[in-house]
Amino acid sequence: MIGLIQNNELYDYDVRTLLQAFFDNEKVAPVLEGTRMHLQIYLSDEGNHRVVFICPNGSSYKREFEGDYSNKPEFRNVIKRAVYDVLSEYTGRRLPWGNLTGIRPVKIMTGLLDSGMTPNEAKQHFQNTYDTTEQKAELSLKVALKEREIFENLDYENRYSLYIGIPFCPSTCLYCSFTSYPIASYKGMVEDYLKALKKEMEYVAASMKGRRPNSIYIGGGTPTSLSAEQLKRLLSWVCGCFDLSGISEFTVEAGRPDSITKDKLKVLCDFPVNRISINPQTMNQKTLKLIGRAHTVEQTRQAYEMAREMGFDNINMDLIMGLPDETFEDVQNTLQQVKELEPDNLTVHSLAIKRASRLNTSREEYENTVKGCTDDMLVEADKTAKEIGMEPYYLYRQKNIPGNFENVGYAKPGKEGIYNILIMEEKQTILALGAGSISKRVYPDGTIKRCENVKE
Repeated sequence: MIGLIQNNELYDYDVRTLLQAFFDNEKVAPVLEGTRMHLQIYLSDEGNHRVVFICPNGSSYKREFEGDYSNKPEFRNVIKRAVYDVLSEYTGRRLPWGNLTGIRPVKIMTGLLDSGMTPNEAKQHFQNTYDTTEQKAELSLKVALKEREIFENLDYENRYSLYIGIPFCPSTCLYCSFTSYPIASYKGMVEDYLKALKKEMEYVAASMKGRRPNSIYIGGGTPTSLSAEQLKRLLSWVCGCFDLSGISEFTVEAGRPDSITKDKLKVLCDFPVNRISINPQTMNQKTLKLIGRAHTVEQTRQAYEMAREMGFDNINMDLIMGLPDETFEDVQNTLQQVKELEPDNLTVHSLAIKRASRLNTSREEYENTVKGCTDDMLVEADKTAKEIGMEPYYLYRQKNIPGNFENVGYAKPGKEGIYNILIMEEKQTILALGAGSISKRVYPDGTIKRCENVKE
C-alpha cells in the first residue's frame, strides 16, 4: 500500500495513475497508516510547488516546480512530469509511455498534426513532452496517419454506428468484466432477451430514420452462443430495421471457437456480414484451461479453417499478452501459430486487471501467477504482425494494466476495423443496444454524452 497526501486533489487521477503504473496497481491510500512509502504533493497559490516521495527507509526524493495550477491543460503535464521524475529516480525505471496517463494517445498525436506540425515534428514533440520511448511515439504517429487516411474516405459526420450486445458466453473467462452470463445457466432467458432487443432495435431505427449506419458491430459476450436459428432471426431483424446501403463494415464476434459451427457460419454468410472475430487469446493449452476457456488450441484452428473455407476474407483474432503464468516463450509460441494461420486483423491486448473480473475479486488466488505484460512481448507481437503484412491502425490504453502498456489493432491494407476506429476516436455517434452497452452521442460542437443500458 502506498500513501498519498495532497493539499489539493485537482490532479488526483493523474497522480494515482502514475503511482499505480510504477507499482503495478498497488493500492493507493489517502492516509499514512499501514503504508510502506508515500507521496506528498503541495500546490501553492503563490505558484511554488513541490512533490516529495518518502521511501521505506525514510529517505526522500523531491522536485520543486512552478506554474499556475488552476490552468489545467498546461499544468497537468508539469505536475505529471514532476511526479514521474521522482518515481523514476526512486525505482530506476523509465516507463514506455513516460508520464502519459490518458487512454487515447492517438488523439494527442492527431491534435499535433492538425496544429500544422510535420509528422517528424509531432513525433519529437510527443516524445519530449511525455518522455515516451521512440517506439511508442512512432506507434502513435503511424496510427494517427492511418486514421487520417481512413477518415478522408468515410462519411462519419452524417452517419452513425451501431453496437448490439449479446450478453451470453459458453463460460466466463478469468479476466472478463463484460456483461456476460453462461449460456447453459441462462438458456431459458435468451428468447425473452431477443424479444426485448428487437423492441430496442425498432425504437432506435425509428429515431434515426433518414440516417444510415457506417458500421454495425455485434459483440458481447459471444454472439455465436446463440443457436443458428436465433442468430438468423437476430440478423434478419437488423437488416429489416436499418438501411444498410453503403455500409462499410458489418462485424459479428464469433469469439469463442467452441461456439462456432458450420450452421452458424452459414447463417452469417447469408447476411451482409463481412468481418468476424475468432479469438483464441492464447494458443497455449495450459493457459486456456487456467483462464476458463473450455476449448482447445486445435478447435481454434478448426474454426478458423472452416471460416476460410466458407469464404470469410476478413477475420480478426484477439490475443492477450501477460496472461497468468505465461512466459515470453509462451507468447512466442502463440504468435508463431497465429502467423501460420495468417488472419487479416490482429488485436493485441495487454492484460488489464478489471475490478469486476475474477482475476481481481479472487486476487489472492492468482497474485503469484500474474506477472503482467512486458514490453518485449508487445515488440514481438508488433514484429509478427509486420511479418504477416499488417500495420497498426488503432490504439488505446486502459486503466489497471500492469506496466502501463497498451492495446493495438493491426490489419492488412484495406482490412482495418472501421468500428474500432470510430469508437476510439469519438468522432461519430455510436448507438449501443442490449444489456450493459454504452451509447455515445457526439454533438456538432464536439460535446460527448454517454448513456448506459442496465447490465441485468
